[in-house]
Amino acid sequence: MRLRMELFVDDLDVSIAFYTRTLGFEVARRSDGYVSLRRGSVVLGLGPVAKLPARGAGPGFTRQRLAADRGAGVEIVLEVDRLRQVTALHERCVDQGVVVEALQLRPWGLHDFRVTDPDGYYLRITHGDAAASGPASAG
Repeated sequence: MRLRMELFVDDLDVSIAFYTRTLGFEVARRSDGYVSLRRGSVVLGLGPVAKLPARGAGPGFTRQRLAADRGAGVEIVLEVDRLRQVTALHERCVDQGVVVEALQLRPWGLHDFRVTDPDGYYLRITHGDAAASGPASAG
């Protein structure tokens, strides 16, 4: 199984710049109104909020639903292989002013820090394979 996330964003170019320049993703594919970014086995799709319906009933996304609190209740965890990669990304994110929680060693034995992207999506950057660490790795 793999994971691909799709994020609805206000400005594709601003989001592309954040994910490529700050987090090291590459543009895999771009078409009118959609871009696919990749770093390792992580694939992020970005689509404009403006193309969503204004409102509507049901489980789908609308501009009205996303206006309340985009990404609420979701922490996107990005894992790199080595602590030095986390440290380098942390320095880059500090320079960009996007760090919301500083780099630190967590009780489950991994270092991480947290950032928000230009649309308010909350990301945790860590190292190793947190899933392999067992239930105590959640955080």
